Amino acid sequence: MGALRQGWFDVREVAPGIVVVEEPSHSEKVKSYLVLGMERAALIDTGMGIGNLRREVNAITSLPVIVLQSHAHFDHVGDAWRFDDVRVHASEAAALQRGRDAETLSGWLDPRELTGPLPDGFDPATYHLRGKAPTTLLSDGDEIDLGGRTLKVLHCPGHSPGSLAFWDKAARLLISTDVAYLRELYALNPDSSVTDYLVSLRRLEVMIPDLDVMLPSHGPTPIDPSHLTVMAHGMQQIVDGREPDERAVGTDRYAGIDKHHFGETSILVGRTNPFVG
Repeated sequence: MGALRQGWFDVREVAPGIVVVEEPSHSEKVKSYLVLGMERAALIDTGMGIGNLRREVNAITSLPVIVLQSHAHFDHVGDAWRFDDVRVHASEAAALQRGRDAETLSGWLDPRELTGPLPDGFDPATYHLRGKAPTTLLSDGDEIDLGGRTLKVLHCPGHSPGSLAFWDKAARLLISTDVAYLRELYALNPDSSVTDYLVSLRRLEVMIPDLDVMLPSHGPTPIDPSHLTVMAHGMQQIVDGREPDERAVGTDRYAGIDKHHFGETSILVGRTNPFVG
């Protein structure tokens, strides 16, 4: 990691024509990706809204920017309001437009969630997310033409109803977002579904022969696509009724969560999840 920009962003090229903008001082260490074409750029997600992501994008490229929101969770949509062309799956549109108030976000800036200082001048007490009405709704199979580079939209529900991944077939590369990464896969929200997640992971697993690399939104990047097999196998076991390795209790944000461990990946499932027996 190099010197932090704005005291918050780590910016580096991770593949030809793809720049990751990571937020390493928060426990989520969320990553947004700027994909550069000849005529347009696509920004996959807009981060936590703590630093000014638009400023970083403008420093990298003068191309028109299309924002592709992989889903509408708080750590991915923070700076959507700063951009004009913002696209998301229909099932995430209302959440994107609604934003998040300071009360619902306060716990995410607890000192236990921070691994470094917040940027100078940032007030965590007033941290909130402005809503953004999407300009376009994305569907499975849509193709985003950037000029000499095309991203195919893959609808991969499970983590959330409208979770998306983005496939650059020519580059043999998948931006796997929150669908697949080497950390704790979240299937713990009321709108998560392990059965849908399994279908999505099996779909991506079939693509392994066509992929050289995956770029996820959390954990290390890039990663080998072969990890998809382990993730899919683990999700299959959960769907089949596998007992968890841990059952979290207490009052923290993991209370009521079952934890299943599979090598470098864990899967967290909410016990109140209506899609889990």
